[in-house]
Amino acid sequence: MSVQQRTLDCKDLHSYLKTLTATVLDRLYNHPATCLAVFRELPELSRLYIMRILFVDQAVPKAIMGSWVSPNSAKELEDIVKLLTELRLWQEVEMQGGLKGWLLNPTFRRNLKGALLGGGNEWSMKPPTDADPKARGIAILDEYAMGRWECVLHFMVGSHQHEVISSDALQILQHAGLMKKEPGENQLTITRDGFQFLLMDTSAQVWYFLLQYLDTATARGLDLIDCLGFLFQLSFSTLGQDYSTDSMSDGLQKFLQHLREFGLVYQRKRKDGRFYPTRLALDIASGPKKSMLNAMTATSSNQNSGYIVVETNYRVYAYTDSSLQVALIALFCELMYRFPNLVVGIITRESVRQALRSGITADQIVSFLRQHAHPECYKEPPVLPSTIADQIKLWAIERDRFVYKDGVLYNQFDSQADFEILKNYAQERGVLVWHTTHGRKMVVTKEGHEEVRKFWKRHSRNGSM
Repeated sequence: MSVQQRTLDCKDLHSYLKTLTATVLDRLYNHPATCLAVFRELPELSRLYIMRILFVDQAVPKAIMGSWVSPNSAKELEDIVKLLTELRLWQEVEMQGGLKGWLLNPTFRRNLKGALLGGGNEWSMKPPTDADPKARGIAILDEYAMGRWECVLHFMVGSHQHEVISSDALQILQHAGLMKKEPGENQLTITRDGFQFLLMDTSAQVWYFLLQYLDTATARGLDLIDCLGFLFQLSFSTLGQDYSTDSMSDGLQKFLQHLREFGLVYQRKRKDGRFYPTRLALDIASGPKKSMLNAMTATSSNQNSGYIVVETNYRVYAYTDSSLQVALIALFCELMYRFPNLVVGIITRESVRQALRSGITADQIVSFLRQHAHPECYKEPPVLPSTIADQIKLWAIERDRFVYKDGVLYNQFDSQADFEILKNYAQERGVLVWHTTHGRKMVVTKEGHEEVRKFWKRHSRNGSM
């Protein structure tokens, strides 16, 4: 039996919103930027349903809404109902005559209409009234953003060539479980989750990092609603355009400084009264999906242009002078030679097993090699030899041969009939992990133990009467 290695839980926007309380969600929908961001990330069929009832100020019967899809799409409709209900975008109501219907959230309807059609209070960020005499171009913003973000990654891999990261970033790394302090040690060390984090693409890293930050927003004295609303505003901003900070509250000013440290915004000086969103902040509401980051022009680190060539003999050639990229390759390769702009390594069974022990998955290694493949590799697909990808996954399967589950053992049954009764009961409730008639033994899940135990006590008491 093979088992899937535990992977880092990087929620998308909707999965994150589902974790918020109803009160927080209702407050969040008071901002048009939030409503537009949530609507944009809905599945296509969900957006269709929203648009068809957006201008209907009363509940719509379920029967009518069910007729909008074919009978074969009943499962898709069920998923839509579940999603929109969990996000509190609509609610079930009882109409005249006892009919059941769906009513769109009035706050969401009002603000989504304002975002799509205009009118009402202005919700987008405003540019300063005067032009910036020291305006920053897109190339400079890209270089700044990746430079700041790479400081965090350098710190995680133990590279001290870059400046020390802020105390806020350190707190988030610890809060997220990406780094920890061992007993008796003063320095932070990377965790299994941290290794997985390093091989995620940049957009997913930034999104995950921000989610961890938002978990600590209240403890920092910040309003979670204001922070989320500002992030959604950033996602609709224009790259290269500066925006004013005059109307921002003290809490948002503090939040802006933290985003500045992480590379999501550029601000020359706090007293300038203006800031520039970077490409890391654009389309942030899409969560860990592939976003506009891949369009980033090559900077000093050449982060988003391919630089890796993998041969069928397991040799890896990395055309880079970035110490960060070299450190990432070393997570799953044995480095052999290093030249000014070239590193040569080899993928071995032991190097892959070491990466697996660190918490990195085979799929992440394969995805990393494909994502950063050299442009020359695209001339003769596949960019990564299939033999290499298959072998990495086989080495992972070779290691993961057992499934470990917590459970409770039941044995020493008085009769085969008692054993069968309890086994069938556990099986019907989906808590039976394993059983054998030889020796009359069975294992149930730790969660189902209490229910099975109570059933057995009732059965034993009734059988003895």
